[in-house]
Amino acid sequence: MFNYEINSDTLVILPYGLNKSKIIEKTRELIVDIEPMEIIKYNCEFYGSTYEGRHDGTKSIMNITHKSPIIIEESRVIICFPTTSPRQNECAWIVLKSIKDFTGDSNSTNIIFDNNTVVNITMSVSSFENQISRSYRLESILRKRLEKF
Repeated sequence: MFNYEINSDTLVILPYGLNKSKIIEKTRELIVDIEPMEIIKYNCEFYGSTYEGRHDGTKSIMNITHKSPIIIEESRVIICFPTTSPRQNECAWIVLKSIKDFTGDSNSTNIIFDNNTVVNITMSVSSFENQISRSYRLESILRKRLEKF
């Protein structure tokens, strides 16, 4: 079975039809026959943990229990966050460090990535800001812990 490894070019993983994902990278787009959540789970395992372990880690560090940002890979500080509950079919996953800017309203958010790609998601801008804030908090804690080593 083909799977996708999240890397420094990955911007976003979007649901695409039934049981598929659209992955947008800096220089290409891919359609794969795997749901976004399965890609996230695979990458947690690929980089040495499980999704449940990563989720529990975020809960332990920050006391966040729902829509938790996830550390995919520590050394390159790759953190993704969900746009809805990960149990929802419409949940997309955003790579934190690829975001340049965003605009929106109470219904949707336009995400502007570092390469100027714009992706519209159905999520209020205030919810998106909250997810970014949580993700940056998690990144800050991770960086401080990594500096000790």
